[in-house]
Amino acid sequence: MLKNFRFVMVLLIICGMAYPILMTGMAQLMMPAKAEGSLIKNNSGELIGSEMIGQTFKDPGYFHGRVSSIEYNAAGSGTPNFASSNEEFINRTKKDISKFLKENPTIDKAEIPSDLMTNSGSGLDPNITPNGAKVQVPRIALKRGLSEKTVYLLVEKHTSSRSLGIFGEPRINVLELNMALDELK
Repeated sequence: MLKNFRFVMVLLIICGMAYPILMTGMAQLMMPAKAEGSLIKNNSGELIGSEMIGQTFKDPGYFHGRVSSIEYNAAGSGTPNFASSNEEFINRTKKDISKFLKENPTIDKAEIPSDLMTNSGSGLDPNITPNGAKVQVPRIALKRGLSEKTVYLLVEKHTSSRSLGIFGEPRINVLELNMALDELK
């Protein structure tokens, strides 16, 4: 019995204390910005978000991100895993499509990229596809009094390619894109 207790205590110290402290220390030394949460600050140094967690933008002069059933609350990530036949999913999607079309009257229903109408697995995804941004350009250009060409160029400039050239898809961080929009005016 005493032997088992000692073994558990040794494992607790190694796995529960030493390893996390070592990994945290290494992360702080090797990549401090990522270890601190990939935080994004504005030009005045004010914290406004993270590269890793999306935010809700409701103002029509900003790009909007993906649907998040948890409202981007990082305290508990996750999302309902509804089948495409689920009545709640169908009703929510219809409502989101109607809202999107009302906000973007120059867009046809068939042109809406699916990433704008669906949750990510965590409900926290800060990125949208380049098409997800491009369909919003006419609305944003109109609301901000900018040319569509200027806004399209901003979208192109903020498009990240696949990770290591092969993983994932091209993407745009919505917060960073909206910050760049604010810098235009």
